[in-house]
Amino acid sequence: MHRDAFVAATRFGLGARPGDLHVIAPDPRGWLSAQLEGSDPVPEQMSHHGSSQDAIQAYASMRMLAEVDKAAARKDREAVFREEMAARCVVSATTERPFRERWVRYWSNHFTISATRKEVVALAGPYEREAIRPHCTGRFVELLQAAVLHPAMLLYLDNVRSVGPGSRAGRSGRRGLNENLAREVLELHTLGVSGGYEQADVEALARILTGWSVEPSVGGTQFSEKRHEPGRKRLLGKTYGEGHEGALAALEALSRHPATARNVATRLARHFIDDAPQPAAVDAIAKVFLDSEGDLVEVARAVIAQDAAWTPLTKVKSPEDLVLSTARALGYGREGEPMLTALRWLGQVPFSANSPQGFPDTAEGWLGPEALLTRIEWAEDVAGQAAHRVSAIELAEEVLGPVLDTVTRRAIASASPREALALLLASPTFQRR
Repeated sequence: MHRDAFVAATRFGLGARPGDLHVIAPDPRGWLSAQLEGSDPVPEQMSHHGSSQDAIQAYASMRMLAEVDKAAARKDREAVFREEMAARCVVSATTERPFRERWVRYWSNHFTISATRKEVVALAGPYEREAIRPHCTGRFVELLQAAVLHPAMLLYLDNVRSVGPGSRAGRSGRRGLNENLAREVLELHTLGVSGGYEQADVEALARILTGWSVEPSVGGTQFSEKRHEPGRKRLLGKTYGEGHEGALAALEALSRHPATARNVATRLARHFIDDAPQPAAVDAIAKVFLDSEGDLVEVARAVIAQDAAWTPLTKVKSPEDLVLSTARALGYGREGEPMLTALRWLGQVPFSANSPQGFPDTAEGWLGPEALLTRIEWAEDVAGQAAHRVSAIELAEEVLGPVLDTVTRRAIASASPREALALLLASPTFQRR
């Protein structure tokens, strides 16, 4: 069995299930590319969950409740979040298109929002379903506009509090410009920290984005002329007119910028190839991004095409990768709550990154001494629950296949059933992708 099957299932996918490597082996790259084709409807497990409009209106109603009722409403909102994230775990642990699911998750992290903000808790699920999932196999400009102008992002990065100083609302002096969203759009979402923009560009984009807010009575994004900074604004040497069209035009221009191509390519290469990807791979992906005008299917295929991406075990699994690959290997993907509990234990609750940078994509971010100990404890706990129903050595052969090293194989083969499964899950080979 060729190592490329393991890479396809584990680096690009979410971990091999028993039998997967045999299916993938004849054409690993074709197996991945095929997953990008066709439409991407909301998975059945998520289809009954509410929209962002429902969440916004529920939050607005909660703010008018008495304090005792607010506490109950907060619990209800948190319960909605847990239910949505559990369903998300089930989708990823059982999907037949794991690369596509990883692609969705990658872009959700690129355009991070965080449920650590109370206003965002019930919007995390709708944000991914409405902004990320429908657009991450379209063009980058569509994804950028959908993510940046979604109610969850406008709330998370405080654009709802941003008022043009020269606008009708701003002339009262009670509120002013908020640069949070503009700064992260430039630094993280598009150009990157070395993308050549200046503080004046942050201020200009912040003025361009004024007026984009969330209207509770409508339950979604709404543009307010009253809050929008009037007049023309100059961003990166180009002038934009006032009104909602200015923001759309500015985001489109940013999506086509060469610095955006390089930033996106670098982050993709870091996720799919190596913590410190070679410049040649970044250059190749960036070129496809520019030549295709941000066609994200073509960009994904460019990532697949990089020979450097097919070297096994260059990446450390994040807690999410570890939990999902374990669930897929053990066939434990039908219940989402245990996976969500495991993610909380290991330190990666979905949509709970500590900053707009999102969750880290390098080993350094996940492998401190305490985190390593927690991974071992978690592996022992899983083994205690599952060892009676699986053969660890047979499972190792099925899900690691050609990358299973002799030392790990011998250790598993000579251990008790519980110890053997714990050794497999805690092994350096299983912990990498």
